[in-house]
Formats: sequence, C-alpha cells, structure tokens
Amino acid sequence: MKQFSRREFIGTGAAVASTAAVGAFSPAASAQTPTLAYKPEAGAKLRVLRWKRFVQGDEDQFMINIEKFSKTYGIEVKVDNEGWEDIRPKAAVSANVGSGPDMIMGWFDDPFQYPTKMLDMTELCTYLGQKYGGWYDAAKQYGTLNDKWLAVPWAFIANAMVYRKSHLKAAGFDTMPKDTTGFLKLCQALKEKGTPAGFALGKAVGDGNNWTHWLLWSHGGKMVNEKGQVVIDSPETIAALEYARELYKTFVPGTLSWQDPNNNKAFLDGQISLTANGISVYYAAKMSEDPKMKAMADDIEHSHFPVGPVGRPMELFQVTQMMCFAYTKFPNATRELARFLMEGEQYNPWMEKSIGYGAQTLKAYAANPLWHGDPKVAVYGECPAMATVHGYSGPMGAASAAVLGDYIILDMVAEASSGTRTPKEAAQRAAERAKRYYKA
Repeated sequence: MKQFSRREFIGTGAAVASTAAVGAFSPAASAQTPTLAYKPEAGAKLRVLRWKRFVQGDEDQFMINIEKFSKTYGIEVKVDNEGWEDIRPKAAVSANVGSGPDMIMGWFDDPFQYPTKMLDMTELCTYLGQKYGGWYDAAKQYGTLNDKWLAVPWAFIANAMVYRKSHLKAAGFDTMPKDTTGFLKLCQALKEKGTPAGFALGKAVGDGNNWTHWLLWSHGGKMVNEKGQVVIDSPETIAALEYARELYKTFVPGTLSWQDPNNNKAFLDGQISLTANGISVYYAAKMSEDPKMKAMADDIEHSHFPVGPVGRPMELFQVTQMMCFAYTKFPNATRELARFLMEGEQYNPWMEKSIGYGAQTLKAYAANPLWHGDPKVAVYGECPAMATVHGYSGPMGAASAAVLGDYIILDMVAEASSGTRTPKEAAQRAAERAKRYYKA
C-alpha cells in the first residue's frame, strides 16, 4: 500500500471526489456496468446481526433500507443489535457451529479467521467496484484473501481528533498541532488548565485500537515486517511507549477501563476536551435539544491525527464488513441484501442521515454532498483514502485478525502507559503473545 504525505493525500482526495462527481453517479457511467441481481430463494427469511449504533440516524436509515428491501422482495428480515465488543465472539461461535444470522456486520479482517465459512462474494464485490469507482485500498485488503472476496466492506467508522476549540485557545493553542511533539505539549497544557484529554485504553474495538495503532506506527513501530515476522520488540516501539507514558500522565483518571462509549460520555459531560472518536460526539451535541449541547457542537472541531517521527500520516480506522455465512439456507437472498444495501439509492441516504459516521468504502461515494457541506464533517470523508490496515506491514490473514482480536497492541500501550510494565517489558510481552499467532 502506498503511504501518502498529507500534501499528496489532499490532492488525491480532491481528484477522487472530482472524478466521482462527474462520472460514477451519472446515468451514463452506471449504464456501462452490467446489472447484477440475485434471485432470492422462495420462502426466504433472513437474520442480520449488527453492532449497536452510536448515531441514531445510522440505525434509523438502516432500518428504513431494510424495510424497503423487505417490501421489494417480500422477504422478512429480522435485525438484532449487540454491543461492539460482543459482535466478534458471536460471529466466531456462528462460524464454528454452522448456525446463526445469515449476515453479521463484523469488524476488520475477522472473516480471515474462518474463511471457509464465508459465502464467496467475489462476483458482487467486483460488480460494486466497477459501478462505484473502485474500492479503497484498505477496504479491498480487509475484504479479500488470495484474490477472493470473503466479505463486503460496508463502511469505515472513521476516527479523528475531537476537541473543544475554545479550550485549546485557553491552553495557548490556536489549532491542533500537526506533529506528535506539539500534541504532547497541548495535552500537558490542557491538563494544567483543568480541561484534560482522555483516550480509551480498555478493550475498545474502535477508539482504543485506532489511537494505539497510530501511536505505534507514528513512531516507526509495527507488529510484523513484510514477511509476517514479529518485530514489535524494537527501538521504535520503545520510543512510542515512552511517548505514551508521558501522554497518559495528562489523561483524565479512569481511561484504563474505557470501552468505546466511555470517551463519548466523558466528552459530552465536560470531563475532557480532547479525544479520538468517530463523528458520534459531534452528532450527539448537534442533534440535542439542550442549548448547552448546541453550544458545545459549535465549539467542537475535528482534525487528523498528528504526524510522528515517521513523517507521514499513519492512521487506523475500523472497517465494518457484511459477513455472509455459507451455512445460510438462502445464499441468493443474503447476497441480494448485501447488494441492495451497497447501491447508491440506499447507501447515500444512510451516510447522510448519520452525517458520515459510516464513511464510504467505494470511491464514488466521496462525491456525496455531505462531505462538502459542514466543514466539521469533511475530515471523516477523507479518512478512507488514507487508511492503513492494522496488519501493517505484513500480510493480512488469520494471524493479523487474531492479534487484533486479542488486543495485543492496545494492551501493550495500556501496560506501558500505566506503569504496570516498563516499555521494554510491555514490548517483549506483546512479541511473545503475537508469536502464538504468527508462526515462524
């Protein structure tokens, strides 16, 4: 995967948006792609399991799309919702016992842990890529194994720095620092002002994994090299963990137990002024009827993560995938539901109602007007083009999926940050744990 400088990325993103605007959404461009549809089996009934929403508009429009599918095809679709941390184990159980929901909205490269249990989605994903301007590199890496599509990358739950601009100014900063040195100084100044930062260090599927991988990568550390050999115990990792230890000193108390909802609550309660999050914090404040929340929305800003010693953006965003299981009694109906949800008539309104909480995996959707309206939203629309997969810089597969599922990098950062282990000890323990999955 090519690594972009921030200047290169901005130009690339603009070009993608421009191309999509004039091409992929035009009737002529769509007509060039052969129509694909799957004929559902007679009497089909489907079960879908997805994660609980953080943004009400996401769930509302998703259910509208599901109801539209049901009316169009006469197929009953039952949708269940589980907490983010519960999706992965439930998907694993379903795959292993050969029974459960026909489709699960899962995380990252989880399908790689049970590739033979997935429906082949190659035909559908090829069609979608041709029709909608191609898949982003990271989306394709998460969806394919040995050139076979195991799942349909549904969306990036993009992540960014979320902060109160008035609190930054009070701490002596007009804008978010662009580098990790300045970022640490900002966090130290915010603590001195009594308006601290807070980043999740518990088992947080999204926020915890996202910012700790950035921390590691920004300093030049990585779990494995290009050959899949574990190299996490390195000077670059030690430097990242020493930085993490200083950063942790500026956090509000309690972050070691934070899961994905906790930083949202802390920010909206006024306990913190800076965190890493999706657009859900801003959405909650903006949509609230409380005047204080409305005022907070006006004060919220977003930015990309600072650039570290490696000198280029290195950011992780979780991908949520439509995992369609081979045990389903209704493979055609399941594939048709996946196609239906990814088509522009459903996908564009879904992104819009959630103000971009789920960012596009297909490049054409970068032209959606939502990314070019409210400037506070724009950062999230840029994330898919600059995403790095969590298996960096090695091959994606069962090992990378298992290492993420075991929270090895997140635990390492938590241990070093809190002083439970020295940076060296934390890195060594992470290497030992990872080698159980990456076999020499």
